[in-house]
Amino acid sequence: MELTQFSAIVVLTLLVLKLLLLPRKVAVNPIVDMARWLMTVGIALLDVQFVLQYILGLRAMGVTQAVLLNLVLFIPCSWTISLALLYLQRQGRISRVNRWMGGATWAAALVLLGTAAAIDGQPLLSDTPELYGAEVAASLLYLMMQGYYSSLHMKSLMAMRRTLQDYYDRDTDGLLRWMKLSIMVLIAMALMVPLLIFVESKGLAIFAILFFTGIFFLVDSFCGYAVSSAPTRVSDAEESASLEDEERRTADEELTTTNGTSEPTAEVLQHVEEAVNRWVEKGGYRQSGITMPAAAEAIGTPRYLLSAWLKKKENRTYASWMNSLRIDAAKRVIREHPDWSNEAVAQHCGFSDRSYFQKKFKEATGQTPADYMEGMTK
Repeated sequence: MELTQFSAIVVLTLLVLKLLLLPRKVAVNPIVDMARWLMTVGIALLDVQFVLQYILGLRAMGVTQAVLLNLVLFIPCSWTISLALLYLQRQGRISRVNRWMGGATWAAALVLLGTAAAIDGQPLLSDTPELYGAEVAASLLYLMMQGYYSSLHMKSLMAMRRTLQDYYDRDTDGLLRWMKLSIMVLIAMALMVPLLIFVESKGLAIFAILFFTGIFFLVDSFCGYAVSSAPTRVSDAEESASLEDEERRTADEELTTTNGTSEPTAEVLQHVEEAVNRWVEKGGYRQSGITMPAAAEAIGTPRYLLSAWLKKKENRTYASWMNSLRIDAAKRVIREHPDWSNEAVAQHCGFSDRSYFQKKFKEATGQTPADYMEGMTK
């Protein structure tokens, strides 16, 4: 166990240093920078917990001694790491309740543990029924807190995904895949912690390895995200969505005044559809990397109306709609130009690269472009 604790201290110290030594460009984005500091505090607290365990030999003293320290530091550790993710997901817009839910949980756990230690009449680190009961209750509070934050993470992740899909002309799930896996890591940690702090067994080493593998993945993925272009791309999509909401609110007020309803009329949507069809006929969708605001401008309609038309008529996101238009075009090109390479077809139809074209083509048709071409010649 001492070797495991020492290894954890080394790994966690290196992760703290990695977070502290991120390139200066991270500090330019205040949201990412704040998330970086929250993540650093969380990992540093975890590091301190293992340093104290190692120096004081609490695990060797007994379960209660280790559990007490674990709960005192695990809860704020999970709280700050959860806030770091939530800060990224909500572009810094976190309600007071969500911001301080972890702090309230931590305070309640400290009160429970302190009260139990005060009323049992024994030294602080003694194994007593009162302290054990308080530790169980505090662990349940910790699980509830992490469950609460994890549900917020999943809802926020879905909202982020929708925002990106309604802004960029291609799937952007790769930007957020690490975040989804990190949420799963936090949930797994919450389930593992009671085993790590209550159970005395040689099997704890396996749980510890899984635990620190998850922590390493979370921090390493966070650092990779922070130094990439992903935060800027997410910020651009969020800013555009905010502008669209403002346009929609203004239009809703005007429509409510004139028509008694805030919904675009069928006539308005028909005009949008006609403009869209003209744009499609001219091959506007073949411009690779065109965002939804740029497409709306080229079509000649406000973005909020294009968004309303997509939801009403197509029932899909902007990215999936663009992929559909391009796949249909690719089918025509393959029929008309069977000698063209996949790269040439992808470029002609507006796909940013061959691999993405092949992936989306197979998803849509169940065949690779080569198989589709071969099926036509039979």
